[in-house]
Amino acid sequence: MPNNKKILIIEDEIDLCLLLKDYFLRKNYEVMVSHTLNEGKALLVSGMPNILFLDNNLPDGTGWSAAPAIAKDFPNLFIVLISAFHPSMPQMPPNAKYSALEKPISFTDLDKQFSNF
Repeated sequence: MPNNKKILIIEDEIDLCLLLKDYFLRKNYEVMVSHTLNEGKALLVSGMPNILFLDNNLPDGTGWSAAPAIAKDFPNLFIVLISAFHPSMPQMPPNAKYSALEKPISFTDLDKQFSNF
């Protein structure tokens, strides 16, 4: 039974994308995947996801530096910033809905974070 929630994963690590996509599909989310920031931004507009997983180091830019503008343009979007390299948190807009997860990401962390969605 679909839950009508959409997730967009912007991540260049293909294995992580496959794991996250499989995990969320089993939980009845609709999942879109992009391996570049530019393609992901286009999917934000066309796919209108509820949740965004945004990696920092992408082939065409840093996701975390794009996060404040994304949060401003999509105020209802919940952004999950992901990285293995402990970057500084971006200065997000005051009403932004976001969190950060450190790689490697555990399914336990995902269950805790998304039990309310």
